[in-house]
Amino acid sequence: MCRNIRQLHNFAPPATAEEVHDAALQYVRKISGSARPSQANAAAFERAVAAVAAATQQLLDELVTAAPPKDREVEAAKARARAATRFAA
Repeated sequence: MCRNIRQLHNFAPPATAEEVHDAALQYVRKISGSARPSQANAAAFERAVAAVAAATQQLLDELVTAAPPKDREVEAAKARARAATRFAA
């Protein structure tokens, strides 16, 4: 489930609120063991996603780096190359 969590720090343009929410959702799904919570747990699940997203956004806002920002397209191309090598038949 957590393969969809991607590094969000030090990219140009910065991570969007949607990317932060998606990462938080994947994290909560992983630790809860549930992709879709029951109705009884839905409110707690959504509160957890919101809390993790807020903490993630705060972390991203406060991190400092001297490295130049990474380009999303270049990083995606590197990931595709690694996957092609890894899953080559």
